Amino acid sequence: MKTLWQHCNIATMADGAYSIIEDAAIVTYEGFIEWIGPRVHVPEAEYAQTHGLEGAWVTPGLIDCHTHAVFGGNRSDEFEQRLQGVSYADIAAAGGGIASTVRATRAATEDELFDSARQRLACLLRDGVTSVEIKSGYGLSLESERKMLRVIRRLGAELPVTVRSTCLAAHALPPEYKDRADDYIEHICTEMLPALAAEGLVDAVDAFCEYLAFSPAQVERVFTAARQMGLPVKLHAEQLSSLHGSSLAARYRALSADHLEFMTEEDAIAMARAGTVAVLLPGAFYFLRETQQPPMDALRKHGVKIAIASDLNPGTSPALSLRLMMNMACTLFRMTPQEALAGVTLHAATALGMGETHGSLEPGKVADFVAWNIDRPADLSYWLGGDLDKLVVQKGVER
Repeated sequence: MKTLWQHCNIATMADGAYSIIEDAAIVTYEGFIEWIGPRVHVPEAEYAQTHGLEGAWVTPGLIDCHTHAVFGGNRSDEFEQRLQGVSYADIAAAGGGIASTVRATRAATEDELFDSARQRLACLLRDGVTSVEIKSGYGLSLESERKMLRVIRRLGAELPVTVRSTCLAAHALPPEYKDRADDYIEHICTEMLPALAAEGLVDAVDAFCEYLAFSPAQVERVFTAARQMGLPVKLHAEQLSSLHGSSLAARYRALSADHLEFMTEEDAIAMARAGTVAVLLPGAFYFLRETQQPPMDALRKHGVKIAIASDLNPGTSPALSLRLMMNMACTLFRMTPQEALAGVTLHAATALGMGETHGSLEPGKVADFVAWNIDRPADLSYWLGGDLDKLVVQKGVER
């Protein structure tokens, strides 16, 4: 039966704009939006339930399109060391950094990884998140990457959130492949990806293109293998240096290129032509105290869609609030609140290949939305932290 949600104001985020409907209503049916518009024009029908939203502002459910939420261990000790003057290089030389997370993740059981990730996701869900992407990449072996991806699938099955699973085996070089990066890439392409894809554990494939990770040529081999398996690709690019990884991502029609502090205008042009979304990660920018900002003027000038994500991970962005990332995008990158909201709704959905079904409130799309007790949509970027009063609807059902 149909459900009516009314007495609200709606920011539909259609086309990335607020697209406000005042004194509005939404009709949902079997998990989808059947009708949306001014309350005075609500279709006459027999409604199984009617919900009064008391003047709340309704937005699409928030989408966190870049996280590493599944991992073992904790690196707060390294955070403390860095603040005491120990360099990242010294920490890594002592076995810290990603290597420490890899050891902890490999040692953890599936249940342990699930339980810790569930606690982190609970924070995001309380923030109004209804869809999330989670990457592997702390296993770096077939067995451990499979373990991570199984946990990611389980989180999507057991928690009230839509989860997209991304294989990031090309995240770092595992210790057993020291000084043999090409051999590890070959292992990913010929053994890991085929096996994991065949098991239905992978929705997309990601890689880290950087001087301290993998070269553009190595990443291209991963992309070629992924495309041959029919899997879309994404890329960590231009975080620390300019290798034109974002242009490489564009050549492969990647869903997104993420970080992008050192991207060039030529990269932005390539991404715009390909429809590749720029995913900005202000949490990592802040946590690492970076100074090189993404080229916002170039992204806007060439019409690149801009998403925002938490980059939730143990080393460079232990962020548990997507709304806080919205504020950081506004304060650090000078985005507008409207751009920030589009960045965690419509553009984030596009970055996950879900733009046709999620990210805006329109007939035919999934009925994921949040009714916020706020004065205006900009409040979502304005308030620093906290737990704003809200009602979350997931697939047409109050969560």
